[in-house]
Amino acid sequence: MGRETDHRNVKNRRRYAVTAWFYDILDYPWEQDYRNWRPKLVGDLRGAVLEAGVGTGRNLEYYHPDVELTAIDLSPDMLRIAARRKAKAKCRVTLMQEDACKMDKLGSGQFDWVVATFLCCVVPAALQEQAIQQIERVLKPGGRFRLLEMVYSKDPALRKRQDFFAPFVKLVYGAGFDRDTLSHVKNSRLLEVTKTGFLKHDTYLLIEGVKRTLPAEQACGGRLNKPKEKS
Repeated sequence: MGRETDHRNVKNRRRYAVTAWFYDILDYPWEQDYRNWRPKLVGDLRGAVLEAGVGTGRNLEYYHPDVELTAIDLSPDMLRIAARRKAKAKCRVTLMQEDACKMDKLGSGQFDWVVATFLCCVVPAALQEQAIQQIERVLKPGGRFRLLEMVYSKDPALRKRQDFFAPFVKLVYGAGFDRDTLSHVKNSRLLEVTKTGFLKHDTYLLIEGVKRTLPAEQACGGRLNKPKEKS
């Protein structure tokens, strides 16, 4: 029997029962950028892929035909919209209602890739570590991940604009610019960050990496000594 969803994610699920109705309309101004990024974010992926936080399915049409895609979301209302966009997909797609902090329906070591666009900035700060642990668990050894997140800018003018919109973003999306996703990934036992960069300004942070393969003695219970990060 699966674990109960944390009350903070239950609140988000209820929030999206309303937000789903006008999500794409609200996102329209930003989608002018996002639609240019989507082919590059998912178009080169192959094999068994998990998209965590598929939302209304905007990425679906950009996956390669060789992908076997499992796409999950906490909100059944968002998934109903994604189901309509599934018709545009060139690959095989399985949509599934699932909490990214639990992933009870997904087996360990199942995926070649995990991709998420703006998942962790919606996951409550206290549950970030759980979400990263699940990404670590469902990836195959040597599997790769790609996470796109929004973070606070260091530019004073842009930060001021983000501060202005932050209450609205929290109310409607349950999201925040203060989620320290990169640190949680770096603190992961098995995930290694191989590349970071910004797609726009210093706010749209792309995090890429790989799940390390354990040596045989460590896989049998030995302690993993995490390698030091390169300077």
